Amino acid sequence: MSDRYEDKPFLRFVDAWVLKAIGHLDPATEDYCKAMVPQLRQSFGVAGGSWEEIVAQQMKFTPELPAQIQRIWAGGQQRFVAGNGETADPWQFAMIFVDRNFGRS
Repeated sequence: MSDRYEDKPFLRFVDAWVLKAIGHLDPATEDYCKAMVPQLRQSFGVAGGSWEEIVAQQMKFTPELPAQIQRIWAGGQQRFVAGNGETADPWQFAMIFVDRNFGRS
């Protein structure tokens, strides 16, 4: 199985951004993203901003997108539980959401 982020390091931040939008970003990943802010700023030539702001800017995300993703997660979560008797995995949701909506190849 290949590493999802091999040759696509920014994808890790997009996945994390979606996880944060649904309230399921784990502290270790958040700490990693925060620690990488100087490198993100340098890579994208921006003077400031949090990792979340840099991701949103680079991906051209609208301010409404986190709430929209949260609604999709909440509705899908209810359907998943009803159909499977267990809760959906937030990481799997984030990866599928990113792949379907932002064209991971």
